[in-house]
Amino acid sequence: MEVIETRQQLRTWRGKVYGSVGFVPTMGALHEGHLSLVRRSLSENPWTLVSIFVNPRQFGPNEDYQRYPRTLETDLRLLENLGASAVFTPPVEEIYSPEDEVHISLTRLSRLWCGSYRLGHFDGVALVLTKLFHLIAPSRAYFGEKDFQQVRIVEKMVEELFFPIEIVRCPTVREPDGLAMSSRNTYLSPRGRAQAVALYKVLQYIQTLAPTTHRTAELLQEAQTYIAERFPDVKLEYIAIVDEYSLQPIDHLRQSARPRALIAAYVEGVRLIDNLLLTPPEEES
Repeated sequence: MEVIETRQQLRTWRGKVYGSVGFVPTMGALHEGHLSLVRRSLSENPWTLVSIFVNPRQFGPNEDYQRYPRTLETDLRLLENLGASAVFTPPVEEIYSPEDEVHISLTRLSRLWCGSYRLGHFDGVALVLTKLFHLIAPSRAYFGEKDFQQVRIVEKMVEELFFPIEIVRCPTVREPDGLAMSSRNTYLSPRGRAQAVALYKVLQYIQTLAPTTHRTAELLQEAQTYIAERFPDVKLEYIAIVDEYSLQPIDHLRQSARPRALIAAYVEGVRLIDNLLLTPPEEES
């Protein structure tokens, strides 16, 4: 496995490989969710490159950029054991310069949900991915569905900018109790960790109600009551039921062929997100 730190080294590596290249962009602190993306890429491409880069442009001024977990030695060992072809671990100055003038300003999809609370976040994601896509020229790029809004934005960006890249969605990987795996889970105390499972529990609860309660306002009210009564340490930021493609809220489950519930909440000051594709009710005869 080759460890690459500079753009020039990356260009040299890319010039030596032929056939499809799978790309897994990460910010490190790797867990089974990331590793599942790498395994998927390894199964579909002769070459797999993983990036490890904590992107400062996607963190707000009061977010956790400085304390975001960085575990490079462990990450490299995990990737080598899996059989990754190369890892790109650039310092910030390889990606950004104080003289940079280009930025990306997204519109509709980026202003919904997480984007309305993390202003500029998705602009920063789009910028770093555009740079990485140009440098790596992958055939496929792999993203977990846990960050579902991000996946949709990346799909739209690749479509509109004509990148010749297939975006591969991969299922959310969960802990045995259902909590979506996240590098930020390490911030939680044992009590907080027990409360954090609320995000998945309430999504499952919505699904159990969906066959008989089709109006989303009723489903969301039930969900909020469920959290308030059972998980007092969970501070809900938003919960929504949307059309998977447009990310627009829907009033009734039959308005979308693929309705998806989205949630973001804070536990012990840690922001967590999750989502679940809902099975829409069958048409009444």
